[in-house]
Amino acid sequence: MATLSGNQYREPYEADGFYIASEPVLPAEAVRKACEGMDAIRMGHYDTGRPPCPSIWNPGDDPARLCKIEQPQFASRAIRELLVHPALGELAAAVTGGEMVQVWWVQLLYKPPGDTQAPTNIGWHQDRYYWTVWEEGSELFTAWIALSDVRPDCGPMRFVRGSHRWGFHRGGDFYAQDLSGQKETLGIPAGSAWEEVSAILPPGGVSFHHNLTFHGSGPNESGFPRRSLAVHMRTRNSRPVHNERVGLVQYIDDPELCPVIYGRL
Repeated sequence: MATLSGNQYREPYEADGFYIASEPVLPAEAVRKACEGMDAIRMGHYDTGRPPCPSIWNPGDDPARLCKIEQPQFASRAIRELLVHPALGELAAAVTGGEMVQVWWVQLLYKPPGDTQAPTNIGWHQDRYYWTVWEEGSELFTAWIALSDVRPDCGPMRFVRGSHRWGFHRGGDFYAQDLSGQKETLGIPAGSAWEEVSAILPPGGVSFHHNLTFHGSGPNESGFPRRSLAVHMRTRNSRPVHNERVGLVQYIDDPELCPVIYGRL
């Protein structure tokens, strides 16, 4: 990856509401180990001795469904090591301008291939809708790490360019399956255009998106699973509501589970 300098990363993020690193950011060996950690978690094996947080998908559930597991770094040393790789923190800071970057929540996402009737789409939504535990105006964003080759036929993440400037909407739904129908109900501001950009990424590639950027994804038609981690991050300019440690922010004082990956807290 090129030396992180100037505004080559931050300017497109601020203009579009996302940034896509088209070359690998994280080394192949670390990605391979994280994939092994993902498979172990999906089978219910936790090398840390601790399970993930309660999740909508659990070992033994339907393998044709989208697998979404909360806080996988609790259960896998390899995933923990991937999260603290210096390249990830440096790029996160360069993209957002943050003097400090902390991981505060992580989701394992495994999108199986095949039957397009299975509920594997991710509906159009803004992350902020689900993050009400943070005060309004908090600097929150997501790094989406590809652990497999994410091609156009894999059901890649799709961002709506400039939608982070449309304000906060309440019509999104992560679990919606009819993306076309859902789009018609979102109320695009007058004079704005709906322009989708797919995050095509190699293993170890990363995209970043603002908490108000609309995004979603369709079915995986590639023949192999789409593997990723959604890593939710914050800068110093953020604060939990009433400064309470509840819900999604309950672990932020634990540096092993929610590491500061750039700067100092």
